[in-house]
Amino acid sequence: MRDLNFDLKRLEKAHGDGSHGTRKARSYALAQMASTLHDLGFKGLRATGLRRKHAVALVREWRRQGRSIGTMKNRMAHLRWWAERIGRPAVVPSNGNLGIANREYVTNEDRSIVLDPDKLALVKDEHVVMALRMEAEFGLRREEAIKFTPSRDDRGDRIRLKGSTTKGGRPREIPVRNDSQRKLLDEARRLTGGGALIPPDRNYRQQLKIYENRTREAGLYRMHGLRHHYAQTRYEEITGWKSPAAGGPRQRSLTGARRRIDREARRAIARELWHDRPSVVSVYVGS
Repeated sequence: MRDLNFDLKRLEKAHGDGSHGTRKARSYALAQMASTLHDLGFKGLRATGLRRKHAVALVREWRRQGRSIGTMKNRMAHLRWWAERIGRPAVVPSNGNLGIANREYVTNEDRSIVLDPDKLALVKDEHVVMALRMEAEFGLRREEAIKFTPSRDDRGDRIRLKGSTTKGGRPREIPVRNDSQRKLLDEARRLTGGGALIPPDRNYRQQLKIYENRTREAGLYRMHGLRHHYAQTRYEEITGWKSPAAGGPRQRSLTGARRRIDREARRAIARELWHDRPSVVSVYVGS
């Protein structure tokens, strides 16, 4: 193993922040970057030797390879994680300074789905069923739902997700707004006792594989669409009208109080879905 790969593995082990999916993506991206830098001639580089020139060289190479804006932005996030963990965040320029344009999000396309009860009945694992229902009711990501621990995360009038289970490693809160959600949380408590939506004899990787197999067998696909449906439902609850993606008025047509309500709704949804920028909410509710 090259010195840089070894150093980065040590950094990952010392700073295990983020969800399982985030850590896995980070490890893969950092290993790729180490190999790319070696191939570009930066042989003998150690993790603490990261400099601006290395970031510039990586972006130039990614652009030569035809990588998408989204891919480059994702890799830059992992590169910044590396820079921050060695105490040198300033050595990595902003995306704009590196010539990486803003990502263009496709909006006004309705990607929402509802949970089909007939197909759900075909899922032969009660923990997977409960995870799917949590995704639908609270807009959770798959990993967040599988790792949901009612005895810890259910706070009565809200759920509070632990940072180690969320994308980006940051805790977040989602309100409990209705009886349907409250009843689901009570069911989850009865199912899990003091644990997560993972049976005691399995770990996360094993349960994830079972989730993938059981949903596929039941004909359930594109489950991220449940998160889109949650966002559109919340938008209509807060504003009183349907979202643009669901056939409601376009953002540019709103004026006065309706425009302010629209902004408030998008900010609330961004917090609940945990996206840094309300603009990303347009992917879910349209613009």
